[in-house]
Amino acid sequence: MNPRHNSLRATVESDDPAFGVLDNTYSPEVVELLGEFGFDFVWMDLEHGGPSPWDGDALEELLRAAELTDTELLVRIPEANPAMVRKALDAGVRNLFVSRVSNADEVRTVLEAAHFEYDGGPGERGLAGPRAARYGQASDYTETEDEEVLVGVTIETEAAVENVEEILSVPELGFAFLGPNDLSIALGHPGERDHPEVEDAVDTVEAAAREHDVTLGGLTFGMDDVVDKVERDYRILHVGSSLGALTGQFGSWHEAYENTR
Repeated sequence: MNPRHNSLRATVESDDPAFGVLDNTYSPEVVELLGEFGFDFVWMDLEHGGPSPWDGDALEELLRAAELTDTELLVRIPEANPAMVRKALDAGVRNLFVSRVSNADEVRTVLEAAHFEYDGGPGERGLAGPRAARYGQASDYTETEDEEVLVGVTIETEAAVENVEEILSVPELGFAFLGPNDLSIALGHPGERDHPEVEDAVDTVEAAAREHDVTLGGLTFGMDDVVDKVERDYRILHVGSSLGALTGQFGSWHEAYENTR
């Protein structure tokens, strides 16, 4: 029995855009519903909330919900910790990215931890019989995992922008996800995504990604921005959140009712 195919990796490798939603509720039911809506991925941000990134049981339940409706889980972990990378992948995560990297050495450490063979030599991923291996029943487990995992990094610090050429040169880096909000803080302009220094940093990363042929991911802010970012070669696009949808639907309900009286 072979582990399942990674449809998100297949989408971005075909140069098609992949659209997904951030689930702030960390709920298997919401993951399942978003899959029914046809989204390519559901983003689980374990940096800012949700279960512990060490909680394999919680990850497995979220993964089962994604698999049920043929969507992918995209999991962000809070640090470039090799043991944390291995833990998430063994639970069955195929699409993973790391917050707040600063240099190429950190990125290479993450990529080595995610592979059995890496860059022409042995990787640092452990061999066991976890869920990713279908509890030891998967055939060609190591080869399939190395072919199917998609591992990226978040570019959201000043150091990462300064070192972006080296970061994007790390072999087998799956994608770079731009974090304009944290980048605005790092550059001394909290929340000002349109500040010239922030925009210059974003332009620098976008140009480097094109030069090194690394897939770009990022946030979007409305349909016009989605279209614009697709035209600017973004291929992994966050298009909203479950919390944002709830706020939009119910946040002003009482005010709207009062206006009818």
